[in-house]
Amino acid sequence: MKEEIQINPDNFKDKKKELLRFLMGYKFALEQLKTKIELLKNEFKHIHEYNPIEHVASRVKTPESIMRKVQKKGCPLTIDSIRENIRDIAGLRITCSFESDIHVLHKMLEEHGDVDIIEEKNYINEPKGNGYRSLHLIVKVPVFMSDREEHVFVEIQIRTIAMDFWASLEHKIYYKYNKEIPDHIKQDLAATAEVAHQLDKKMEALHTEVNLIKSNHQAEEEAETIEINDELFRLPMNFINRLSQANWL
Repeated sequence: MKEEIQINPDNFKDKKKELLRFLMGYKFALEQLKTKIELLKNEFKHIHEYNPIEHVASRVKTPESIMRKVQKKGCPLTIDSIRENIRDIAGLRITCSFESDIHVLHKMLEEHGDVDIIEEKNYINEPKGNGYRSLHLIVKVPVFMSDREEHVFVEIQIRTIAMDFWASLEHKIYYKYNKEIPDHIKQDLAATAEVAHQLDKKMEALHTEVNLIKSNHQAEEEAETIEINDELFRLPMNFINRLSQANWL
């Protein structure tokens, strides 16, 4: 006779709560990061009159996806082991207009006091073999729960619009062919990745040129304003000097 497995209801309830807290920690970490990014967007908009952030997307892996990753890595099936070994459970993707914006955001995150960058993979300077470009960061974010403080890993991907467009289409093609892409399509994808890279470079050059024209134009306007103000200032002084000489003052 097959022995029935007895489940302790109280123990099951505690495990369920612990799992819920575990997943909520990643959700809260993402919310904190999204708030920080939103503050940066507002600062750039009002102080620098330029916003380097085009779009922000986030996700937390499902329990099923986490389990597949655990099995793939072969790590122990415990909360502590999963927390330490699976560092992309929470993911944040930031899309920028230009490649230079990626470096600006990277520096800001480095200088942020409560965001620790644990790992970097720069696929912009060293693209993957298929042509993929992006900056991947693993950061650790403090999360304050009702009875504890936890430090949660979050993966941040920062890429340009062109990089994101290419990566999204490559991902769809990859899974359409069930991860077995014909060689000629792989070659075409690598070629289009280079086209996207050249587009990024060209658009950034145009952006830099427009900014230079704008800067020169503003400098000319400021010079004209100063010259006009100086003239307005000289007239009253001349007038006052003449009054003084005529003993009117």
